[in-house]
Amino acid sequence: MTDIFDDVRDHYRATGLTERLKTALMALGSEDQRLTPEQLGALDQFHTRGLAATAELAKLAGISADMSVLDVGSGVGGPARFLAATYGCRVTGVDLSEPFVDAARYLTERTGLTGQVSFQTASALELPFDDGRFDVALLQHVAMNISDRARLYRETRRVLKSGGRFATFDVVSNGDEPLYPVPWARTPATSFLMTAAATREAIEQAGFRTLTWQDDTEAAKSWITQLRASGPPPSPNLGVVMGPDFAQLSANLGQNFLESRIGVLTAVFEAL
Repeated sequence: MTDIFDDVRDHYRATGLTERLKTALMALGSEDQRLTPEQLGALDQFHTRGLAATAELAKLAGISADMSVLDVGSGVGGPARFLAATYGCRVTGVDLSEPFVDAARYLTERTGLTGQVSFQTASALELPFDDGRFDVALLQHVAMNISDRARLYRETRRVLKSGGRFATFDVVSNGDEPLYPVPWARTPATSFLMTAAATREAIEQAGFRTLTWQDDTEAAKSWITQLRASGPPPSPNLGVVMGPDFAQLSANLGQNFLESRIGVLTAVFEAL
């Protein structure tokens, strides 16, 4: 497991990320100018369909201002900041990549949300929180990097209150091997896709019951088609985070969707 985690960390190492972000964000104004989550949406929503997918998942999860929310695999913090700004809730993000956590803290300062949003470097398989700490847990495009799904979902259940919500938005396998590299893995060594049916079974066995279950693959295909028609995204964008080969990663992602090698699952569960 340690070797796999090291490989995942290498994929998301992003050396010098915060400094690259500071340089890229000069296009949006001076260092002391406060930014909004919407302004950062092309940069910090590291998943299919971007900010729109986060907004839809949050609505399905029923997030409100009095809730404590955990974002598992929080990346550079886009979803966490959006939730805090939109709903007024408290959000804690955890990510395996220390450079991502450092960048998330920097961007949160730039949006003036440090009072509501915090980040820690931690594994999703060993969450550093007490049992029953959170009302809601979000998992967006993270499980594909984790081989021990049973442990992932048990650990998520452990930190949720009874009756809490677990909302997931993840890539699933449709049976064929994806084309690599892709945004979550440059080789099959760090890619652990499961079918939608197997994902549901693993989550329910961890102590959840299904509330919402959606196949959003067609929406993902439409998003890919629109992106291709509109040309390169404006700067700053996710290329700042993932490096110079992001165009290839993104192109392969789109091809995998359009060839139905992969799909997208949106689901919300209740902790029993």
